[in-house]
Amino acid sequence: MVHTLISVIVPTYNEEQNISACLQSLNRQTLPRDSYEIIVVDGGSKDQTREIAAPFADQVFIQTSKKVGGARNDGAMAALGEILATTDADCVLPGDWLERIRDDFAADPAIVQVYGLVYPIEDSLKNRLSLASANLFSRIGYHTRTLYYTLGCNTAFRKEAFMKAGMYRTIDAGDDLEIARRTCKLGKVSLDSRLKVGFSMRRYQQFGTLKSLYQWLYIVVRGGNSEKYSYSQREYKK
Repeated sequence: MVHTLISVIVPTYNEEQNISACLQSLNRQTLPRDSYEIIVVDGGSKDQTREIAAPFADQVFIQTSKKVGGARNDGAMAALGEILATTDADCVLPGDWLERIRDDFAADPAIVQVYGLVYPIEDSLKNRLSLASANLFSRIGYHTRTLYYTLGCNTAFRKEAFMKAGMYRTIDAGDDLEIARRTCKLGKVSLDSRLKVGFSMRRYQQFGTLKSLYQWLYIVVRGGNSEKYSYSQREYKK
């Protein structure tokens, strides 16, 4: 197997309660640690996020671009890897996550983007049903080649294609879906149903699942920006 460096990009903002579990899971991958780097791009946290992240990551720095998409773009610009993998600071990654990503790209040179599915960290019937719906959309989009439901917490790109596509748009919501509209013009966007990530439902629990989904859809339908709602329910850098 040819040695391919993978760069994992993790945007953060006031994640001191979650970032350790995320980064520890990334440091327990089946791939050798020198075959991937971890880049934490912070949105100006007011807590101890950066200090907690430092021992686990190869790079930790404050973003200069706008919003979550901008944080991922900043990470991509600093990345040394040929493959970029993105996740969220409150996610937990399975041990074979990066190995599967590497193998997916190695199996087909035409693939430019790989994405997977999600399961709830906070296990409950309601949360399982909510994410089952998200996974259904992921599958439908892939098999119909229409709207690729590619979540930023569980996706990866060939860096060259990511840059050529124009990177993430810096919008309030839907940036992780929108980018697949551009990458699919450069090659294959592939769903790996075995690529599963533990996804935190904490914001849905705090603000309500239906309300959160409605606000997300409202923003996405309007092109990704809205002054009426903030899907993340937080102030993010710029």
